[in-house]
Amino acid sequence: MKHISYLSLPLFALLIGSVCAHADETLIYKTNDTRKSIVDVEMPKSKDWIVLPFAFSSESTGFAGGVGVIKQGLFQPQTTLVASVFGGIPQTIVTDPNQKEASFKGGFFYFSDYKLPFTNRLFFSVTGLKSYFPNTQYYFDGANDSKKDNVFKTSGSSDFVNTTFKYVLPIGEGIDNPQGLYSLRHGFCIGREGCGGNTPFVTGRTSIGIKTFYQTDTFDDASFSSAPSWNTNGLRFFVEHDNTDFDLNPSRGYHFEVQYSKDFGEGDSLQSWDFLEAKYNHYINLNTFSFTKQNVLAFSVWTGYSFSWDNDKQIIPGIDAHRTPTWEGARLGGFFKMRGYENNRFSDKAAFYATTEYRTILNYNPLKNNDFLPLPIDWFQVVAFVEAGRVNDTYNLDLLSDMKYDVGISLRALAAELPVRLDIAYGEEGVNAWVMINQPFDF
Repeated sequence: MKHISYLSLPLFALLIGSVCAHADETLIYKTNDTRKSIVDVEMPKSKDWIVLPFAFSSESTGFAGGVGVIKQGLFQPQTTLVASVFGGIPQTIVTDPNQKEASFKGGFFYFSDYKLPFTNRLFFSVTGLKSYFPNTQYYFDGANDSKKDNVFKTSGSSDFVNTTFKYVLPIGEGIDNPQGLYSLRHGFCIGREGCGGNTPFVTGRTSIGIKTFYQTDTFDDASFSSAPSWNTNGLRFFVEHDNTDFDLNPSRGYHFEVQYSKDFGEGDSLQSWDFLEAKYNHYINLNTFSFTKQNVLAFSVWTGYSFSWDNDKQIIPGIDAHRTPTWEGARLGGFFKMRGYENNRFSDKAAFYATTEYRTILNYNPLKNNDFLPLPIDWFQVVAFVEAGRVNDTYNLDLLSDMKYDVGISLRALAAELPVRLDIAYGEEGVNAWVMINQPFDF
């Protein structure tokens, strides 16, 4: 459904002039709300508030533009604020049997890691979106052997609000630094030379928490009139352990997380569902070359299973009973997993995914001391990656056979203390490009 992040649009629009040029672009709006906080010891105060206009074009939106605002350390030193509003020129859309004009429009808000009053270890984050897309798509049949052309295309709105309440346990690094405040110099974390890859829970940062989620997607196409919208809401419970040297761009160590999501079928939810998932990431610091500052070999494995999904029953034609929405659960394809395929291209009860990335930060940085961009660019990173994954209707060894594969390259930058990436990947269904903030290996 929607290959560009609202947060990264203004950043990469300035860095590379155009975003995500390929035959079938869509727009992505998810973010990682578990990033830690940093203090750049060399960042000028004049760049604390960053206001960025941007413009772009994609199949989902048509030609569009907007303005974004980024602020690090609002109210508290560990917080991050990102907000944007956007709109597009009118496009002709079909809402069977009529034609009309509609425009891409909406707003986005992201505020992370606010320490709640009267607490030392409890942090709050919120992400929200209200949007309308003239042209978007859903793969309701996302089985491993499904066809790319079997896709439902429509116009409609997509709105969500997600919150996170994260408690940092008083063990390891969480004892003395629950905020996760690090210092940066030239985009590299300093004072962390002995951190990363040590004894689990004795070192590193361990968090537990609860997330709330609410999302509603509406379908203007009357052929899907039996379900004119798909609403979901519920809770996620997670345990996370980060034993890396720098969470935004790790060079050594490991990170693992387990999360259980549950829609209880209350309120306007289409139906109840659940999903259990786990991931493990590992990073190895390699020797540098004469033209590089850092070389890292990064690995990630992720798997998940929906206990509730019933392949033998349907609540409406084409929608299995108690299945996860297409943007939730055991899904592959998009900006985090199987980037050579369309967003949420594959989905089923179970999934397995693995990837390897070779990341190198270059000595060369033509924008290091720029005076014409309203944001600092600390480094550029070039990445080569390979991915493999599969979905299945049961959790068994079939997940390791007849897998999907892709390969890709990526250009990344640390812009305004946020990693921003342009990933281009090739799979058996074609080439896809994605613009997003943060390194991949996320849920």
